Amino acid sequence: MTESPITEKTSSKQPAWFTLLRILLGFILFWKGIVFIRDTELLKLLIDRTGIGVFSKNSETLAFIVSYLSLLSGLFIASGLFTKASSFVQIPIVFIAIFFINIKNIGETGFELVLSIIILLLLIFFAFKGSGTLSADEYFRTYYKAGGEDGKRRIGVRKARC
Repeated sequence: MTESPITEKTSSKQPAWFTLLRILLGFILFWKGIVFIRDTELLKLLIDRTGIGVFSKNSETLAFIVSYLSLLSGLFIASGLFTKASSFVQIPIVFIAIFFINIKNIGETGFELVLSIIILLLLIFFAFKGSGTLSADEYFRTYYKAGGEDGKRRIGVRKARC
């Protein structure tokens, strides 16, 4: 019985659109993080509008946390590094944004509600499916599996050609 390379085993499982969708989701989250960092006052106002006392009292801290988590999670999801963890971190943030902010402002920003729902569904999808084949997670996973029998990879040693 012949054994196929590690990359062939994993790449046959998932379609190419999977990777494109993950990268697009990561860029959208990264972009929202940049928007929140550039305009923290707007994010503080949105957090105050939730009507939840704990959020309103800590709006400055929450604005800082949400903006940088969106930035980092977007970067990680786009590159495919810690995709599941980044998705699980973003799910509560997007969930709160949908049900406490976007639904109240549905007349003003219908597009934001639709985009937030799509992002939430994609985050749930990637939280369970993982990053896919073309990702940093897969690269590191195959890199360590491709090492020698003792688990260490030999660097700089080549076989001599005869």
